[in-house]
Amino acid sequence: MKPYYITEDFLDQFIASALIEDIGDGDHSSLACIPFDATSRARLLVKEDGILAGVALAQDIFKRVDPALKTEIFIQDGNPIKKGDVVLIVSGPSRSILTAERLVLNCMQRMSAIATKTHHLSSIIVGTNAMLLDTRKTTPNFRLLEKWAVLIGGGKNHRIGLYDMIMLKDNHIDMAGGLEQAIIRTKDYLRATNKNLKIEIETRNLDEVKEVLRIGGVDTIMLDNMSLQDMKSAVALIGSNYKTEASGGITEENIRSVAECGVDFISVGALTHSVKSLDLSLKALA
Repeated sequence: MKPYYITEDFLDQFIASALIEDIGDGDHSSLACIPFDATSRARLLVKEDGILAGVALAQDIFKRVDPALKTEIFIQDGNPIKKGDVVLIVSGPSRSILTAERLVLNCMQRMSAIATKTHHLSSIIVGTNAMLLDTRKTTPNFRLLEKWAVLIGGGKNHRIGLYDMIMLKDNHIDMAGGLEQAIIRTKDYLRATNKNLKIEIETRNLDEVKEVLRIGGVDTIMLDNMSLQDMKSAVALIGSNYKTEASGGITEENIRSVAECGVDFISVGALTHSVKSLDLSLKALA
């Protein structure tokens, strides 16, 4: 199932823009050598183990490139894949298959890489109360697809953009004149605009955690780049009063220890900004 933000309008706009970028005034390679009435079949082949993501998107791309293209799906989004697996077979006009090929692969390779990374890190923290979150460290104009891939991989979307949550980070706090001013002004703003948005605030040390607890009025307290000992102390201080999120410097090596500090969420920018695309290819069938 597609998340709420993957709308038909978004898909129309994204796919149309991506095709314009790629095709320009024509796919001249295909137009030059492929007869206009030629038909073919091609299989999407897995060349690297991982978690599959982007199949539903691929179907939409093929359909929008040419409604005459038909897809037969063998592996669905979210399933493990291994080298040699065939994900789908697409059949129909040869030119259309070739025109759609690179956009399908570019999207699926990146989405599958993100889903694979998310699944791996999520598996490390199984048995703790922590949930893995993504961030806004995404590729411009590709964010929604990257966040969709995080969901497919078993993670949770933090926020989609600047508009659906208040997050007061270090620069907000410093430019506002401090924690108290940032929180008070934020609450005044929400009342004045009649907006019902969750508030998260970043803290950098235990003194800031204590100050936020004194001020109150937030939903989540971020524990940014804290040592494990300080994080444990912060979680104990906060108790069940607010949700807690660990952020900054999270790696495969330390994520389990961070989760065991008792935080509710762990945000990892590397889910979307540092992955290497999973190797997939589209090959013609005889």
